[in-house]
Amino acid sequence: MPPPIAPNAVSHDADARIDTAVASAHERYRSLRPASAATDARARHVLPGGNTRSVLDFEPFAFRVSSASGAELVDIDGHRYVDFCGNYTAGLLGHSPGPVRAAVVDALDRGWALGAMHEAEIELAEMVCDRFASIEQVRFTNSGTEANLMAIGTALHHTGRNGVGVFDHSYHGGVLGFGDLDGPHHPLNVPHDFRVARFDDLRGLDRLFDDGPSGSGLGCVLVEPVQGSGGCRPASGEFLRALRQRCDDADVVLVFDEVMTSRLAPGGAQERFGVRPDMTTLGKYLGGGFSFGAFGGRRDIMAAFDHHAGGRLTQAGTFNNNVGSMSAAVATLRHELSPDRIAAVNERGDRLRDALNDLFAASELDVWVTGLGSMLNVRARDDRLIDLLFHHLLDAGVYIARRGFIALSVEIDDEHCERLLASSRDWVQAADRFA
Repeated sequence: MPPPIAPNAVSHDADARIDTAVASAHERYRSLRPASAATDARARHVLPGGNTRSVLDFEPFAFRVSSASGAELVDIDGHRYVDFCGNYTAGLLGHSPGPVRAAVVDALDRGWALGAMHEAEIELAEMVCDRFASIEQVRFTNSGTEANLMAIGTALHHTGRNGVGVFDHSYHGGVLGFGDLDGPHHPLNVPHDFRVARFDDLRGLDRLFDDGPSGSGLGCVLVEPVQGSGGCRPASGEFLRALRQRCDDADVVLVFDEVMTSRLAPGGAQERFGVRPDMTTLGKYLGGGFSFGAFGGRRDIMAAFDHHAGGRLTQAGTFNNNVGSMSAAVATLRHELSPDRIAAVNERGDRLRDALNDLFAASELDVWVTGLGSMLNVRARDDRLIDLLFHHLLDAGVYIARRGFIALSVEIDDEHCERLLASSRDWVQAADRFA
């Protein structure tokens, strides 16, 4: 995959034309959304940046949604969009999965905020352990970020070591984000002894497993089988198998962050790649659109939370077993995520990625698509091209993430994909002048 380069790598004339086109796209967007503009100004008085989820913001301002159903979003200015963003993989079921809604309404009719245990959490745990081969026992959290934090802490407790191996451009939650190999990394990262290696690079693994002068020792390695926020970059099977072997040889706990990638096969990306980690973290779509996270793994590791077995760890969290999320997740696994349905959405994503790559390859534009299955990311050497594509698709009633990220839901069909492709063809014809 070509590395990003600066916008001024194109000719001066093309550079100026791109800037003009971006300014025009922003002005057209602004003129068509007066209600969203007004709410943006209102939001900035009380929310820094006008939002409480930074990834949703884009220039000149983000639209605000008034309703959602199936595969469609409607903003407060009345514009309708086919939703290809999929809430960054959390919206795998679309916006109105009937069984999930019915389960949550039924649960609420029986009371919530219980401050006690209930049967739905047992049922959900049984379903999770049955579905993911690496999970013998599981505990629940409120998000993928929490799940990854708990998995790291549990793994370090199990090994008695301090080092945490991660990879460049990986993202494991709001306080676990990593940039280039030697930084800078996310300024809000929790203060672990992180060792950062190059993703999908066999030779770079020595950087993790060499203890060096500190002698603190590597305790766990946390990896996304496909980097989500890092541009939907899949690891190779060879890399994951080598990482598994290195962890075995050094008695290091291997943790798969499957918060996003567990959607890539019924048993997660670990099933698709044929590599079993020691621990797995989950989240996003498994809650059926509600807040949800989970971490689990080998019984001997998870026993640290079982005081009957001598475990000394505790896990706080008022909403870890909240009735809404537990009931939604049970309904999701029972009614929505059959193997056939998981296979279909991922096959559709593979076809869409191939079609987009064929389209871009036939043009003069330096644009391409990475990903696996239902997770895709449109990439470009010049990020302004992604901005132009994003706004062009919005004009056509198609919503992808501003950074080019696409996560298909089960509500997306072939007609929706053809709509995205047709609009992308129109954009390529207009944008070839920037090559």
